[in-house]
Amino acid sequence: MFAINQGVTRDLCDGVTRRELIRLGGSSMLGLSLSGLLRLQSARANDGAGSYGGPGFGKAKSVILVYLQGGPSHLDLWDPKENVPDNVRSIFKPISTKLPGVQFTELLPKLSQVNDKFTMIRSMSYTPVGLFNHTAAIYQILTGYTADKVSPSGQLEPPSPKDFPTAGSQVARLKPPTVPMLPFVMMPRPLQESNVVGKGGGAGFLGPAYDPYTLYPAGDDMDMAKMDRITVDDLQLRREVGKTRLERRAKLRDTINQGMDDLERATAKMDIDAYYGKALDLVLSGNARKAFDLKQEKDGLRDQYGRNTFGQCCLLARRLVEAGTRFVEINWPKIANSDNHSWDVHTGLSQRMKNQSAPMLDAGLSALISDLDQRGLLNDTLVIAVGEFGRSPQRGVSTSGNDNSDDGRDHWPYCYTAVMAGAGTRRGHVHGKSDKTASAPLESPVHPRELLATLYHSLGINPATMVMNHLNQPRELVQAEAVTSLLA
Repeated sequence: MFAINQGVTRDLCDGVTRRELIRLGGSSMLGLSLSGLLRLQSARANDGAGSYGGPGFGKAKSVILVYLQGGPSHLDLWDPKENVPDNVRSIFKPISTKLPGVQFTELLPKLSQVNDKFTMIRSMSYTPVGLFNHTAAIYQILTGYTADKVSPSGQLEPPSPKDFPTAGSQVARLKPPTVPMLPFVMMPRPLQESNVVGKGGGAGFLGPAYDPYTLYPAGDDMDMAKMDRITVDDLQLRREVGKTRLERRAKLRDTINQGMDDLERATAKMDIDAYYGKALDLVLSGNARKAFDLKQEKDGLRDQYGRNTFGQCCLLARRLVEAGTRFVEINWPKIANSDNHSWDVHTGLSQRMKNQSAPMLDAGLSALISDLDQRGLLNDTLVIAVGEFGRSPQRGVSTSGNDNSDDGRDHWPYCYTAVMAGAGTRRGHVHGKSDKTASAPLESPVHPRELLATLYHSLGINPATMVMNHLNQPRELVQAEAVTSLLA
């Protein structure tokens, strides 16, 4: 949750690459200490200076990550195959799209008419090391790292302060908003597999100051009207504490801080003081409360997005980036391993995808991309829709130790599809190609880490930027390079 008073965290080393750390020994002999080097690199990272760059670098002001937890079936959505065995072929008919020769299935009629606005990556791929199940794979794609403790089933321990930060937290630290607005919002529910909740979705060793503002409305996952009941009481003043009174409190706090002796001030965590000031500005400005008010949107547009949890989250994401939020993460509103509209279709694929999950995705994502484009926001908003893996080419087989019916597909990390739009992403482009059965990439594979590196690159952040972990050890944001061929 967004909070004002936070504990002490480790310093972040903005803009420092591994090569520059190697050069540190020589630098120190010239009088440049580690802290001095890091301050220098911080300034370079913040103003986008330095030698790093390339196509699409820094074109994104904000990111909307549509995280399809559960792993949607690429074969049954946007990479259908013909002339394949019956147990591979989708039961859903292929349809034409805006792009000649590119087909989706009949489940995505609306997205098929806007795919000239986005890039499709049909070659997402990685070989798992204990990553057959959801939580470990979610952790990898959102943090860029493999968790320390991964069992063969993929189950993990609960979130820990030692975890690598999720991408939104890294962005909130490196690219804070320039207006009084929440830097990182996550909705409408936490990441979850079984009883493991929130793994890969927090700030980890950056400290709770960079955790997302979590908007989790009351109601179970099948409650499609929960976004009509969202409350943001923590973003408004209590009646007994007026604006003038709160401002006086802030001035008193500043006076106390100024009275600290030099040593105490030197060891204080100054980024938390800055965070406090931003939180105060946010509450006083009222920008966030206004952004969360979906009733300000016309009924016709709300209908276009879909009157369900996912659709209204997509609409709210647009309102948030419009108001200045840097990073919005929409987690698919059903836990990874569950029934009904979950993407984890080990059974019941034909009905669950047709009647529940696919119509919500089709309406919400297509409306989001079109709405952003019409408002000119797609020019500097990066939209990514991706899950932790795809589904097995053959129905009814086990690839992760789960039972699967003839009307179900198991987990498949070796080949799946992601969508990218906006902020310099190529329009009407298909990157990579899967083989005859969508089992493996034929060309241009993209690892989840590379997708994450491309996200940072688009925001004007060098993916090789170093961050100090809980043991004060330098770690790269992600050990991968951006796929600049995705960008115009």
